[in-house]
Amino acid sequence: MEYKAAGWDCKRCGIKGRFNICGLFLQFKIGRKGDIMNKKIGTLYGIGVGPGDPELMTLKSAKILSKVDVVFAAASTKNSHSLAVNIAKPHIPETTSIRMLSFPMTKDEKETRDSWAENARIIINELVQGKDVAFLTVGDSMTYSTYGYILKHIKASAPYLTIESIPGITSYQAAAARLNTPLVEGEESLLVTSGVKGGDRLRQFSWMPENVVFLKAYRNVKDIISAVDETDLFQDCVGISKCGLPEEEIVTDLKELANRPPNYWTLIIAKQKKKITPLEAKHRIGRPHRRQAEAVLEFSESM
Repeated sequence: MEYKAAGWDCKRCGIKGRFNICGLFLQFKIGRKGDIMNKKIGTLYGIGVGPGDPELMTLKSAKILSKVDVVFAAASTKNSHSLAVNIAKPHIPETTSIRMLSFPMTKDEKETRDSWAENARIIINELVQGKDVAFLTVGDSMTYSTYGYILKHIKASAPYLTIESIPGITSYQAAAARLNTPLVEGEESLLVTSGVKGGDRLRQFSWMPENVVFLKAYRNVKDIISAVDETDLFQDCVGISKCGLPEEEIVTDLKELANRPPNYWTLIIAKQKKKITPLEAKHRIGRPHRRQAEAVLEFSESM
């Protein structure tokens, strides 16, 4: 670590000022007394706001949002829109500061890593000023979320900070509930994987899980459908776009999704074929058009 005597500007974390994070950590580590030791440090809350319906947010998340000083959320470098903020807005006081952090949609790994590090520094700077901060992410805070990358950088740069991650309902859980379809039962297995590379991940398995979830399915719907069809094991595939939002759409024919650009917030559901039990058969008498509640869940979910 290197510090300038007057300002304690740090070449490790890049933050300038008297309450530089590395300098602050040094004070805690060596146990020196003074105004830095007495400085209040804020808490970071990583909050999963759920799939879209504000009423699906947890009570704990709503309680935290009612008292934090700053709310952060990810946005594209092209605009300041945030679905996570829109979902949580009913639970955020009008006086609370809401700040968008820009994350480039690029395949350049260096540019991506730099944006994570820079945005982590912005959040840390608020925390060391004594402010409690929330970072919002769609779905669950620990499932394919931007928060996960930010969390790694903050823990590495400022290990002394207090961080609390609040779970949220994922889009595939919400979709299964929306369809009244059990996601997994008994001794069945569930595969949750990214659909960015289409159905390649499913093809890699020598055995087929009874239930499959493809995240980010919107990019390669055609190949995901092909991979599922190739197994000749799965019963139905059901697509849901914008689950839990007013614009929600349920698509029972995936060819329809394959022939048009799917919405970014798209998910698809299915399960392996099963034998119908006598009890199930009894309940289906007189209801020939009722769809079996068996499906492979393939869907897309973003940050």
